[in-house]
Amino acid sequence: MIEDTEFETFLYISKKKYQLFVYDKNNFKNLCNEEIKNDDEIELNILSKFLEENIYKFEKIINNFIRNIILIIEDDKVLDVGISIKKKKYKEYADQKHLENILVEAKDIFRENYLDQIIMHMIIISDNKNDDFLFIEVKFISISNNFTFYFDKLLESHQIKISCYMSGNYIKSYIGESTIELSTIADKLNNGLNKNEVQLVSKNKENKGFFEKFFQLFS
Repeated sequence: MIEDTEFETFLYISKKKYQLFVYDKNNFKNLCNEEIKNDDEIELNILSKFLEENIYKFEKIINNFIRNIILIIEDDKVLDVGISIKKKKYKEYADQKHLENILVEAKDIFRENYLDQIIMHMIIISDNKNDDFLFIEVKFISISNNFTFYFDKLLESHQIKISCYMSGNYIKSYIGESTIELSTIADKLNNGLNKNEVQLVSKNKENKGFFEKFFQLFS
């Protein structure tokens, strides 16, 4: 039996296709991979049938239940928002503490102004500092709760939870013209490939604080 920590299951959704794959994190390859083409529309009935045909088959191959899925969304409903903040520095705080405070403030500003959005990625675009001030520009990539609600419910009917959401376009920006599998880059990004991306707490974790892990931007 394959341990849960040895693989990650991804569901890619776009208007062009659905793709379901189980990624072997130890050997850096897909254990299972199936896809179906779309006709320029996300159709839940087709997606439901696709999942029914493949989830049980995948579970037999990996000899384990699929309980969690990372949902990759490529759609024009994905929102990109930039927020810039300039804050006075205080001598009693280390640079990392200043950075953490300003990132929390940026997240709070985004939450207050986009109440219906789920943050998929939070990325530091630029930072400038001097003895007195710290200036940070942050980009948020998000998707609305209304859009993801139906995917949550659909997967719950298969006893599967969405552990986190990722942007298909963001992942593909790291692939370029390479033949590297989408799953390989998705897994690497989910584990800190982009050092300027803040690794947020999984949506299934509660009361764990804002950061799951913190990168050493000022080291």
